[in-house]
Amino acid sequence: VQLQASGGGLVQAGGSLSLSCAASGGTFSTYVMGWFRQTPGKEREFVAVVSQSGGGRYYADSVKGRFTVSRNNAKNTVYLEMSSLKPEDTAVYFCAGLRSFVWERVYRDSSDYRFWGQGTQVTVSS
Repeated sequence: VQLQASGGGLVQAGGSLSLSCAASGGTFSTYVMGWFRQTPGKEREFVAVVSQSGGGRYYADSVKGRFTVSRNNAKNTVYLEMSSLKPEDTAVYFCAGLRSFVWERVYRDSSDYRFWGQGTQVTVSS
């Protein structure tokens, strides 16, 4: 599957931003989809994950209550709605896909994912 992330940009602290990740070339509904972020010199950090059906959603503690992950399997798209943004949310955000017919656990490790989008920059100014 190929993943294309979009929607990044510059926003003031306290503002909101929505990211999208469109998938092509695979059966989207069989993929666990995750969002990660990365800043220079740091490892890629888990942000959120959504199960194949969309019924299971899990978040990093740092974004819980502020970010919402969702998916539309009919549109082959996963979303990340971000609100109450903080300067420390500034990063390149990546969507990632893991093909699995079952939901075995919360997939928080970047090594769990085989497919990655190209990343989109989110910058939160103070």
